Parts: sequence; structure tokens; C-alpha cells
Amino acid sequence: MSIKVGYQGTNGTFSEIAVMKYFEGTDYEPHSYRNFTDILNDCDNGILDCAMLPVENTTTGVITRSVDLFRNYGIHAIGEINVPIRQNLIVLPGTKLEDIREVYSHPEAISQCSGFFAEHPSIRAIAYQDTAKAAEYVKSQMDSSIAALGSVRAAEYYELEVLIPSVQDSNLNMTRFLCISEQNYVAPDADKISLYFVVTHEPGSLYQVLGVLADHQLNMLKLESRPIPGQLFEYCFYVDFSGHLHDENVRSAMKEIRKRCSECRVLGCYKSASNNQE
Repeated sequence: MSIKVGYQGTNGTFSEIAVMKYFEGTDYEPHSYRNFTDILNDCDNGILDCAMLPVENTTTGVITRSVDLFRNYGIHAIGEINVPIRQNLIVLPGTKLEDIREVYSHPEAISQCSGFFAEHPSIRAIAYQDTAKAAEYVKSQMDSSIAALGSVRAAEYYELEVLIPSVQDSNLNMTRFLCISEQNYVAPDADKISLYFVVTHEPGSLYQVLGVLADHQLNMLKLESRPIPGQLFEYCFYVDFSGHLHDENVRSAMKEIRKRCSECRVLGCYKSASNNQE
């Protein structure tokens, strides 16, 4: 039986590309969604077997639209994949650069290409639903004065042309995706743990939590603070660190961390992804 996998966007989005790469060689059934909330609802309720969510970009940082939702659902990260992001200037066949007046794309894609817009001040950037929908819009308008930023796959799918490849600011531009599931599966070769916690209101409480990782010689890979909705200037934290939940050292560290937190939840233990740019 095929695996039901949810992702945000339509044909040609980088989320779809992440699904294709992660589940390559697997029998899976892709389901596209308009927003992250619907994806998480269906994943949490078991309608989807799993879903692919972008959580971090090397150029623009944490993707708050997805990360901020994690605390509201009983989902678990079971894997991750890093996808190189190549934002291409996509146009109707035959369009020249001097013809273009507007470029449509997702706000994050636009922010990843600030250098291009600085070099071409006469071209206006316009936020759109996602990169693939922007390409679809260019196709539907049949207007050479508009273009889109998106993947080569989006250009091919909508029979458009890549006028200028890789216009993103950094050639190391990469997005990290988490594969999430309602099932708490931990692979035997898992080597990374994602943790959500809220510290108690005491001096040095965050320092003490992070000190537990240091004392147990657990390498912290990422730390992110996010405001808690409905609570003035109250923050939660997301930490990624190396380890496996079945290791005695990790179990001991988690026991100490929970003592120092008013809320603590393991979001997942999974195999870390390769940083290969290919």
C-alpha cells in the first residue's frame, strides 16, 4: 500500500521536489495542500501517513510559518532532507530581460534574490502564493512583461523558459525539510534530536538547560527562540542536538532538562540529512 504524503503547493514547488527526493524508490501517493495548517491537521489525524514541511533556509533562516505550528500538534519528526534551492527567472518563451516589469513569487523566494532586484531596480517584486503558482500565473497571463522565480521543474511543467538560471543571492542556498508523522518512529541509525521546551521563570534557566547538553557532551546543532501566542513577551525554544533517544547518556540528559522546564517535548529523533548540493 502506498504512503500518503502531504506537502504545500502544487507541481514544481520545492516542497514537491523534497518529497520526490526523500521518497525516491518508494511507493508513495503525493497530496498537495494550500497551507501548512491543513497539512498538520490531516497528519495529526492520521489522514496522511506523513508530510514534508520546510523549517529552515540557509539564506533567510527559520521558516516561522511552519515551525510555529509544531507546538499545537502531536506530530513527530521522523526524517529530514536538505534541498538545494535554485531560484530561476522564469518567463514566456521569447521574453527578453528588458521586457520584464514585474516578477511574481513566494515572499521567501523574493527575499532570497534581493541582489537581483537591486541590480534591476526597474523590475518590481510581487509576492504570490508560492513559486509554482507564480509560474502558473505567468503562463495564464501570456504577458512578456511579467516573470516568476521558481524551480526548473516549475518552468518545465508550465512550458515556460528559464531566462536567467540561479538568480538567488547565494549558491549555497538550501532549505531543510522535516518529514513528519503522527507515528513516533525512531530509526536505529537516528543521530539527531529536535526538542521543544519552555523554561521556568528563574535566573539562568535557559543557561542551565543548555548546560545539561554541555555536561553530557551532546553537540547542540541549532537553537531558536519563538514568542508564545497569547502570552506577552513569553518565549519557547527549539533545540536540535546530536544523539539517539535510546542512548543512556541522552536519556539521563533529558531527565535533567525536564526538571528545568515548565514544558518539554521531544519533536523527533531521526537520521540527519546530507548537505550535498547535488
